[in-house]
Amino acid sequence: MKLSRRSVLKGAAATGSVLALGCASTGASSATSGAASGSASTGKAATAAPGGGKKILILGGTGFLGPALVEAAQKRGHTLTLFNRGKTRPGLFPNVEKLHGDRDGHLEALAGRQWDAVIDTSGYVPRVVKQSVELLAPNVAHYVFISTISVYSDLSQPAREEGSPLEAVPDPKSEEVRKYYGGLKALCEQTVQAGVPGKAFVIRPGLIVGPDDPTDRFTYWPVRVAKGGEVLAPGNGTDPVQVIDVRDLAEWAIHGVEAKLLGIYNATGPGKTMTMRDMLEGCKKASGSNATFTWAPASFLEQQKVAPWSDMPAWFPAEGDMKAAGRISNAKALAEGLRFRPIEDTARDTLAWWKTQPEDRQAKLRAGLSPEREAEVLAALHKSGGAVDAKKAG
Repeated sequence: MKLSRRSVLKGAAATGSVLALGCASTGASSATSGAASGSASTGKAATAAPGGGKKILILGGTGFLGPALVEAAQKRGHTLTLFNRGKTRPGLFPNVEKLHGDRDGHLEALAGRQWDAVIDTSGYVPRVVKQSVELLAPNVAHYVFISTISVYSDLSQPAREEGSPLEAVPDPKSEEVRKYYGGLKALCEQTVQAGVPGKAFVIRPGLIVGPDDPTDRFTYWPVRVAKGGEVLAPGNGTDPVQVIDVRDLAEWAIHGVEAKLLGIYNATGPGKTMTMRDMLEGCKKASGSNATFTWAPASFLEQQKVAPWSDMPAWFPAEGDMKAAGRISNAKALAEGLRFRPIEDTARDTLAWWKTQPEDRQAKLRAGLSPEREAEVLAALHKSGGAVDAKKAG
């Protein structure tokens, strides 16, 4: 089955997000994020940061990654300022300073202010990113930019490292984020590095998951598995999967601020290979359901028009130009303290959060197959006897 970069972007758009591999807290994803996360902390920090707290500005802060950053920073004794349009969940963090404006041409609220660090969770277009970089460069000591592993030009080759070739945009002035997401994020990285030389810390996450995820690109699995019964699972269970819990990403980003890390780091996990089977078994342990997994080879799913990534979230088949998207090297970040909670914990917390969502939000997941469609595909698989080429299935 061929999974192209274009199809991944299309699938991301279908879930209400302009983002592919890597999801921060702005744009369509934050607009559809639903109720405020019950885990958001507005209380006094319990643990002081080494050397005293820092003043941190977050560009964004109320979508998915943003609240996790606020919570992690508060626990470490830092002082936060959020800059955004004030339209997404404005009631979050009543005790945190909020500055309102627009990244594109309306940054007046940031003028003349100084911070120890800025964390940019919402930069997608180089022209817009340049505005904040130029304004803040004289007044911040550290610029953290949240990028994505989608910047890599060839995800068919395993072990993409930080120096691997990057996606190009035919017209550098293009602002078609849905079409050139990875290439534009690569240009944004370069804009930051050029604008704040010696101050830039660029983080390239993979698929960000966990409580409060507006896309359901992981949530589908703990929710479906918790219902029990026969579950349609993609491939033969051995395909590698990489995800990072939003809280692990946030905690490491704050660690990077404290340690003043510089340079570019891939930030996706876990620390060792996790297969699709491992992930689904973790979801089963999290809910204690009676789910059983029926593995459908990639060739069969292709025949049934069941697409990787959108219909079978988080999964990349063993063929196609995205086949190595689950094999990104995170060795550099691991050496600098990036750690991951067990997938079972992420699944359990995601499921608990999901159960707090309004009925209309729970009525239909934004990724994955509907129950009716899953039943159809399972029936077809059983009718065929599951007879497929094992090489194509693996």
